[in-house]
Amino acid sequence: MKRLVLATLALPMLAAAAGPKSPPARTEVTWLGHAAFLVKTPQGAVLAVDPWLSNPANPDKESLQKIDRVDYILVSHGHFDHVGEAIALAKKTGAKLVATFDLMQALVSAGYPKEQATMATAGNVGGTIALTPDLSVTFVPAVHSSTFKKDDASPVEPAGSPTGLVIQVRGGPTLYHTGDTAATSDMRLIGYEYKVDVMLACIGGHFTMDPSGAAIAASLVRPKVIVPMHYGTFPLLTGTPAELDAELKRRSPKTKMIAMKPGETRSF
Repeated sequence: MKRLVLATLALPMLAAAAGPKSPPARTEVTWLGHAAFLVKTPQGAVLAVDPWLSNPANPDKESLQKIDRVDYILVSHGHFDHVGEAIALAKKTGAKLVATFDLMQALVSAGYPKEQATMATAGNVGGTIALTPDLSVTFVPAVHSSTFKKDDASPVEPAGSPTGLVIQVRGGPTLYHTGDTAATSDMRLIGYEYKVDVMLACIGGHFTMDPSGAAIAASLVRPKVIVPMHYGTFPLLTGTPAELDAELKRRSPKTKMIAMKPGETRSF
């Protein structure tokens, strides 16, 4: 009995000695304007998504020079405002390219280092690429177009199918970057299969879905959080976060909107 009492008394002391548990590490998401994001996982992997770093909305015009580490560059489709500085960033950091097979071929022909653009990280819609044991990317459908130009003097060439990107972080959130797209009923399958936590959604209109379309998309995907992107960069992209918030209240009231500012970092 005496031993049992001593052991019982010792338990709170052991717990106190262990100290409070530190909160789990979170995934950091930085918006660099337009559709460009940096994602840093709890395990330390760094992703650049659609890295048009020189877009007019990015307040830091020296982003390319300041970014010293990227492990993977994800590109949703071949348009200039999504490919951006992918090639320059790859040469600077050694980052591997994650893109559809066709888009990868086009970028390699334009100078993306071929040893950083291999079949190991090429895919297509429906395919999942395990980048690390803790991180994967799945290509999902987007309703848009995808062409590519090496430079102003080069002809426009096909660049495969446009995609959205589902980024799954073990012990962290599932992110869905829509790329450029309209709302489509296929999005219901994305929500069903991947249980999206954070949806990075285009809302500008004209070339993509507008705030109403993005709210419909949210009602299908059912993310916990939606972050608007791809708006206001050009005069034609007139959709606003305020309009999205109003549409969400009507169409997807359980989805919380977080309107980030270019240059801002949020943890999820």
